[in-house]
Amino acid sequence: MKIVLFIIFSMGFVKIAFSADRLPVFVSIVPQKYFVQQIGKDRVAVQIMVQPGANPATYEPKPRQMAALSKTKIYFAIGVAFENTWLPKIAATNSRMKVVRTDQGIEKLAMARHYHKEGEHHGAAVHGEAHPVPAGLDPHIWLSPPLVKIQARTILAALQEADPEHRQVYAENFRGFSLRIDRLDADLKKTFAGRKGLQFMVFHPSWGYFARTYALEQVPIEIEGKNPKPAQLKELIEHARATRIKVIFTQPQFSIRSAALVAREIGGQVAFADPLAEDWMDNLRQVAGKFKMALK
Repeated sequence: MKIVLFIIFSMGFVKIAFSADRLPVFVSIVPQKYFVQQIGKDRVAVQIMVQPGANPATYEPKPRQMAALSKTKIYFAIGVAFENTWLPKIAATNSRMKVVRTDQGIEKLAMARHYHKEGEHHGAAVHGEAHPVPAGLDPHIWLSPPLVKIQARTILAALQEADPEHRQVYAENFRGFSLRIDRLDADLKKTFAGRKGLQFMVFHPSWGYFARTYALEQVPIEIEGKNPKPAQLKELIEHARATRIKVIFTQPQFSIRSAALVAREIGGQVAFADPLAEDWMDNLRQVAGKFKMALK
């Protein structure tokens, strides 16, 4: 690896900056940076399009980000909503940049829209079990360890193609990452052993793939990207009481107003479960611990 040392004189101080001969890549969301760095390590320089705290459904790239794409070798897409509008524009900024869709080969779930009771007809509710009503496809494929292994293989292939001189280094890094994913998956299966079918309530339905992987069920408060109407909120509260849900999970990117209202009505509490944390592996372990405590 070539490293160039620059000495910059500014206001009487000497600033030292290092410029490494690394492969410049972009990713759509924060967790992808973790995946790419696990495989590329110091061979890659990763920039994130959707900045921490921003919503991947509504994000609009900044001019400086669009300008930075002109020097990028790979753009790793993942299927989040903002890409529907922006990915063609992103690709058009640099004809030499390869756009790699890391969701390729993954069968996506229907996005949980809201819950309704069995037997509902024209707004008349009868008693029964709650079931999700689908709306579109769920993009949150990075929250299931087995699906991350699929994405990691796609990342590996792209890095090896772009930098064939170091393909063996990438392969070794991938093997190590794959083993760590397997250990995480095994640990989470133990965490949720004996809790099959138990429900946890979330504001935004981000955790569908996680729930499917570990035989759980998420109950979303948000309805088609909007806060629930009063009648829908009442139904959610009744469902939480009936199933003894006491914790409402929300994420830092959204308002907690509706979640807090449900929690207050059921005598419960609000807890954070961030699907966009950068330290993906540690975050899943922490969230799993929170879900376990809530699943009774």
